[in-house]
Amino acid sequence: MPQPAPQQQTPAGIEERFVDAAPGIRLWTEQRGPADAPPLLLVMGAQATGVGWPEPLVDALAAHHRVIRYDHRDTGRSTWPFEERPYRIADLATDVVAVLDGLGLDRAHLVGMSLGGMLTQMVLADRPERLLSATVIGAGALSTAPYTRPDGGIVPVAELPGIAPEVLEMWAQPVKDHGEEAEIARRIAHWRVLAGGRLPFDEAYYRELERRVIAHTGHYRVGTAHGRADDSGMLRTEELARNAVPVLVVCAPAEPVFPPPHPQHLAQAIGGAHLVEVPGMGHALPPEVHRPLSDAILAHTGARGEPRREER
Repeated sequence: MPQPAPQQQTPAGIEERFVDAAPGIRLWTEQRGPADAPPLLLVMGAQATGVGWPEPLVDALAAHHRVIRYDHRDTGRSTWPFEERPYRIADLATDVVAVLDGLGLDRAHLVGMSLGGMLTQMVLADRPERLLSATVIGAGALSTAPYTRPDGGIVPVAELPGIAPEVLEMWAQPVKDHGEEAEIARRIAHWRVLAGGRLPFDEAYYRELERRVIAHTGHYRVGTAHGRADDSGMLRTEELARNAVPVLVVCAPAEPVFPPPHPQHLAQAIGGAHLVEVPGMGHALPPEVHRPLSDAILAHTGARGEPRREER
């Protein structure tokens, strides 16, 4: 096990470290919560920095865990290497383990959102001995196993619902640099379609989130590396089916990227997984979901109460 990297103690008692994930690749990490509490590693989505995890949610988890969040390659304060040294999505999954190694952690609870949920599945399949549990949010299954509907009908993966048209339209629009305020406005519009429309949309909340991301990163340039990275070799059908690690799948009923029944399919594809619905949730983490989401995660990790279960 590599020795932990040197740490920096922030005024708020939050520890920041850089860990070496690969030659020339350094990843920014942050830790908070009791040093002797079970570690919980948060893995964000594509082109998203670690500070995309909302502070109130991180604090709620840190009341019971040593919570770690980090910046992927080509995000935030981590190395931005893609233009000179392209990498595969699979390399981002090895970075998850590299964070654990760099912090001297043998095992941790893992919580992944969006692309982070796919990386979580890859670690679950490839390195299960490093995980205490896993939680997957807003991701599709890395499996070719079909979905079995409640009525017994069989649905091939290719026939599951696709990404909402309004999201695809947003993603198809070229991103142009019209200044920082225009970029923040574009990101807010993006969050509006990702949020799914069932909960009130607080524009000020997302504006503050993006200002925090920009301040953390040091610039407002838009990264595109993860969308261009080689995504071959991600399927883990057999490995996920024989999983023995405790797994929670969060069902977001307003999810526009992997809409239901994708969460139900994911819970079927991963051996022993169970499903919890967070009412109104889409592909975003607004204030209304912080409490039910943290409650579900903490129940799953055994930090508080018993997990709420639904039929898969």
